[in-house]
Amino acid sequence: MRASSNAVILAAVALIGAIVMLPGIGGPIRRALEPLRFAAQSHAASGRVVVVEMDARSVAAIRRWPWPRHHYAAVVDQLTKAGAQTIVFDVDLSSASTPADDQAFADALRRAGGRVTLPTFAQEAGAGDRRHLDALPLPAFRPHVSLASVSFAPDVDGEVRALPLATVTAGTPRPSLSAFIAARSGTADADYPVDFSIDPATIPRLSFTAVEHGAFDPAVVRGRNVLIGATAIEMGDRYPAPLRGVLPGVTIQALGAETLLRGMPERGSPLATFVLALALCVPIVRARRGTTAAGAFAFAILVLTVTVLSAQRWLGLYYLLGLGLVMIAAGGMLVVARDIARRFRDGRLIDEATGLPNQRALAAASQPGVAAVVQLTNLEELTAVLGGAQVAQAIVRTAERLRLCSAHDAVYRVRSHQLALLLPTTEIVEDMLATLRTLLLQPVEIMGRKVDVAVALGIAEDGDMAAAAMAAGEAAAGGVFWRRARLNRDYLESAVSLMGELDAAIVAGHIEVHYQPKLALATDRIGSVEALVRWRHPERGFVSPGAFVPLAEQTDRIAPLTLYVLARVIADAACWRAAGHQVSAAVNISAKLLDAPAFIAEVDRMLDAAPLPPSALIFEVTESATMSDPLTATATLRHFRTRGVAISMDDYGTGQSTLSYLRELPLSELKIDRSFVQYAHERENDAKLVRSTIDLAHALGLKVVAEGIEDAANLAFLRAVGCDYAQGYFIDRPMPFDALVARLGEGAAPCVERRT
Repeated sequence: MRASSNAVILAAVALIGAIVMLPGIGGPIRRALEPLRFAAQSHAASGRVVVVEMDARSVAAIRRWPWPRHHYAAVVDQLTKAGAQTIVFDVDLSSASTPADDQAFADALRRAGGRVTLPTFAQEAGAGDRRHLDALPLPAFRPHVSLASVSFAPDVDGEVRALPLATVTAGTPRPSLSAFIAARSGTADADYPVDFSIDPATIPRLSFTAVEHGAFDPAVVRGRNVLIGATAIEMGDRYPAPLRGVLPGVTIQALGAETLLRGMPERGSPLATFVLALALCVPIVRARRGTTAAGAFAFAILVLTVTVLSAQRWLGLYYLLGLGLVMIAAGGMLVVARDIARRFRDGRLIDEATGLPNQRALAAASQPGVAAVVQLTNLEELTAVLGGAQVAQAIVRTAERLRLCSAHDAVYRVRSHQLALLLPTTEIVEDMLATLRTLLLQPVEIMGRKVDVAVALGIAEDGDMAAAAMAAGEAAAGGVFWRRARLNRDYLESAVSLMGELDAAIVAGHIEVHYQPKLALATDRIGSVEALVRWRHPERGFVSPGAFVPLAEQTDRIAPLTLYVLARVIADAACWRAAGHQVSAAVNISAKLLDAPAFIAEVDRMLDAAPLPPSALIFEVTESATMSDPLTATATLRHFRTRGVAISMDDYGTGQSTLSYLRELPLSELKIDRSFVQYAHERENDAKLVRSTIDLAHALGLKVVAEGIEDAANLAFLRAVGCDYAQGYFIDRPMPFDALVARLGEGAAPCVERRT
């Protein structure tokens, strides 16, 4: 599975790389990263190119435009005298000026002895005219000079990134200014990338007017290449460039010459970057730990960046850094996504408290073997004495012992109080049980303390875990170490028949809803009721809820049954509220429904259409329901609580809740289980538990309902300790709707139409 996912990720990285190599996609990425790659290796110019600036100072001194050409003649003479190697003009000299000035400039060119290069360029004929006209220096200037092209084209975003090696003007291929200075040859219209890591501020500069008047150090230009061009803002001729902002055209030409003087730059094949990045992704993808993958990712970025920048700096090879970075980033993100998905999947298969595989993991395993379920019979006592964290350690220690007998080296926590495993089919069951008894009778050690974990086992040799779980429960109830699952065909046939009739009973109205009142102790009036389902079968008579509700859960019929009950409760509650009885109604919600999207959506629809506010309803969930999958349960309950429905934890005290659960769950009330309440007025320990639970609930802003009130003394005790509601046969037995309305103080007359 992991090798397969590795191959998929690498294939995805390769596909992303192929897409990025497309010009329309890779171009923007390359342009975005260029400033960073240039900034990473910024360095000074060689000093072999000097710029004579037609700057603001010169503009102020000459005060005319176009400048009279005797100024250019003076500059040529001064540079020739100073020993400049070449003198290259980036100035348009294609138009005539005064005869005297043109002659003076021509004479200076002759005196320079071939050191001077004049520009040629192509320009559009005019607005709307797509023809290009070639501009050459005046014929009088050409005999003693070389000609070079100053033309270049910005990139699609307007920035200049490359200069041509040569262009064709007047039908003749001519070198570009930068290629001429660096003595590089090339094909017409072929370009090369300019190295903008060269800091333009380090290029030697002289003011035009200073050179004209000889006010400069000749050593600055002796043996060097001199470029003459405009840098004053008012003269225009400025272009944006990567990293360096807007630069004068003559500065860009100087940077191009500096680039070529270092060597002929070439664009490396994108496939080289592609292959290197893909190879660097392999360790990232194959890493088994997050820290290893992160280290491999950082190493890959470092190696790619250093390799590409070194090739640019020392070999003049320009490889696509952006392509490699995108591929490595994509590989890293895909690995992170895979790990998140794997953790989410593993999280659903792992019991949060113990780290053991859970019931989902057991269902997914589908392995053969003798089904064995180990029930912890003293879990409540352990929890009360040790606390949740140490109980979890005790369960893990027990699982470690069970793993010695497991056929597949796995033990699953399938319920809060049950562990499951598969025993080998090659062993005699009784012999394995003898081994298990020896292992499990030994106390486990927790934090230096020996703890006895009492267990009962259920065995199903046909591999049926549900049957093994029932057998474990029977063993625990019978006080024996183990029991083999027995197939009760009469029971199964009755259960199958009963569930086959449940849907029809709902449609026929044989399912009734009765209500058991909850007495508000502060007012001595009924403040709420609990909805309880009843089935009056036309042939079987009264069917106990204990006989069909668990079966409905096992056969996935609990959702339609619960929705039917909720619909009846909404209609009944709307009726008694219309009669003036502001009594809320509680509906029991099965644990299986807390992660059922279809059920949740249908409840939302019913709440939207209900003729009463959601605050009139209470959803009761058992403590074990919130413990089996706390994240899902919390999210679902918070959703309903946000809608206004009150949330009650039923049978509180029979599970293993922690204070963190009480803090995190969106509860409105706690229902203390009858096992704690029934004798609280007689037993001191029960009284302490009930009193402390009420105090805790009130401190958390929760109401408290006490179940199982059977006598007046019990009720008086609850009043004394500040309980909010009391429920039990001493208050009232469950009753049908009409009896409840009468009990509330008014007959059924206002609701006759609804009942018929």
